[in-house]
Amino acid sequence: MSAAAPSGETYRVAQPVAAGVVTAVVGFSSSFVVVLAGLTAVGATPAQAASGVLALCVAQALGMLWLALRHRVPVSLAWSTPGAALLASTGAVAGGWPAAVGAFVVTGVLVVLTGLVPALGNLVGRIPPSLARAMLAGVLLPLCAEPAIALVRSPLLVGPVVLTWLVLVRLTPRWAVPAALLVAFGVVVVAGDGVAAADLAPSLSVTLPAWSVSALVGVALPLYVVTMASQNVPGVAVMGGFGYRVPWRESMTVTGLGTVLAAPFGGHAVNLAAITAALSAGPEAGPRHDKRWIASISAAVSYLVLAVGCAALTALVASAPDGVVQAASGLALLGTLASALSGALESKEDHLPAAVCLVVAASGVVVGGVGAGFWALVAGLVVRAVLTRVSPAAP
Repeated sequence: MSAAAPSGETYRVAQPVAAGVVTAVVGFSSSFVVVLAGLTAVGATPAQAASGVLALCVAQALGMLWLALRHRVPVSLAWSTPGAALLASTGAVAGGWPAAVGAFVVTGVLVVLTGLVPALGNLVGRIPPSLARAMLAGVLLPLCAEPAIALVRSPLLVGPVVLTWLVLVRLTPRWAVPAALLVAFGVVVVAGDGVAAADLAPSLSVTLPAWSVSALVGVALPLYVVTMASQNVPGVAVMGGFGYRVPWRESMTVTGLGTVLAAPFGGHAVNLAAITAALSAGPEAGPRHDKRWIASISAAVSYLVLAVGCAALTALVASAPDGVVQAASGLALLGTLASALSGALESKEDHLPAAVCLVVAASGVVVGGVGAGFWALVAGLVVRAVLTRVSPAAP
């Protein structure tokens, strides 16, 4: 149901436009360093990582423009922050950066198929949410420990970052992470190695994808599961909470194709926004329910503007003293970790399988070239199957 504007009140387009700008700025700044860490961990050079972030920004922007203008709903797209965290915990991929790019392409194809083939979506839906969230929590745990580790090692450099986050998470939670990142960049400017002028210009770096079984199983499959379970499905739920129906099939097609097209330039995954979706679909985007789609247009334009600065920000991160950016990244993921832990332990019957899944994911083990994310799901499903079979015979 569309809510009419209050009587006598002239609808102002400035409100959804401002909401869209906030959506993009918060979405970008709160997880930019996580994406860089993930891409770098699987083999990207600083230039390739900067190219990946730029490609993701453009893919998100174009996807939002298409969906918002076509359906007049405030659909927000984002990069997969949980997916980037997964990459950061996965580390080097057999076959190097080209194999990682190949895994990104396959992830995008799987997302497209999810929209076109209902059976695939149903198969993903059969993965217990508790295990998917436990895997995510295990992946995030080592990354979220970084602020504590870095604070002990470099208290003078990391202390201002943590203190800024702590103060603002109480006063204005939305801006706590962006402000902490801004302080981290300030520390980098003062104590870093400096940035060459040649590194400031935005540029795209193309990598031809390669495919290896270990990369497909250890990167593409977990990245797909995490993106669907932690971004796309919650994104639909958030939109539904504000009275909007997301065009599911078309959204999966748009985000999947966006991922496929961004992959050769270094982008890992484009998906529906979950947390920041509320900023452009909620009351902050204006009283007119039928006009909040303008916020998505504004967010798309803002992402295109932010894309121009990707190279400069990446160069700044690369020059940072050890621990400063990692601390900001860990702080950015604490909210996601808390949500994942809560979801993992929501079902009492799955407490033990979820705990096993979490521990295996956090261990970072690599077996047969396949990372811990995949083995965490396998371990959790095996324990769950064993418990399900033995439970009826138990006294």
